[in-house]
Amino acid sequence: MPSGAAVPKAVIMGEEVGLSRLGILPLWTSVRERRIEPELMDRQDLDPRLREQALVGLRRINLVSLSSRLVWRPIRAFARAARRPVRVLDLASGGGDVALDLARFAKHDGLPVTVHGCDLSPEAVEYANRRAKESGIDSTFFVHDVLGDPLPRGYDVIVNTLFMHHFDDGAAARVLQAICSAQPNLIVVSDLVRGARGFLLAHLACHALTRSYIVHYDGPRSVAAAYTVKEFAKLAEHAGLNGHRIRTTWPFRFLFTWEAQ
Repeated sequence: MPSGAAVPKAVIMGEEVGLSRLGILPLWTSVRERRIEPELMDRQDLDPRLREQALVGLRRINLVSLSSRLVWRPIRAFARAARRPVRVLDLASGGGDVALDLARFAKHDGLPVTVHGCDLSPEAVEYANRRAKESGIDSTFFVHDVLGDPLPRGYDVIVNTLFMHHFDDGAAARVLQAICSAQPNLIVVSDLVRGARGFLLAHLACHALTRSYIVHYDGPRSVAAAYTVKEFAKLAEHAGLNGHRIRTTWPFRFLFTWEAQ
């Protein structure tokens, strides 16, 4: 930044902060153990303009990672076998990237699948509903606190992407139990896998694909807080999701599926 230039400001945790003062985890950070630290996108008092900029950046990252297509495959198989209209809920839907992609894939494949989404952030929900309307997609998003209120029943499939790494083991288990209590026929979870190579990729991809400082800050923290495949499988079993399937996917993520018998 040129000498004398103004430092970009953001309202973080109710305080105006120069972005250059906020620390990004260095490349040499150890990720052998889970390292859960607050992420800026989780702050309810984050400047809405910065939140929307971050959502746009995350949309670009999701597009490159092909995460929506990986999530769609088990849903497509379920919908074809069901031979009836299927309702899907995307839990912690953020800006609606995955939910809207799933709705598009369903239309393309000629399957009667309706996709809704919910998120704790009113700004994210408003943004997702606006995108759905602009795209002509019949998807609705609503505000919901998964740890504070029961999930609505009536959904055949509950999807969750890039959410579990935000919680400690106890809270993550409660989220899985809340999903189970909604009695879906299929559960699909996709999240980051903790590891040194994934941590390096998060640094590189976040800086290459978006100028959002929020994404630059949160991306490496998300990987440092993520589970390994073995850790998440153990957590799922503890939550009562026996008989699940879990595998690694590109780029350094896992895909977890559980289907009611």
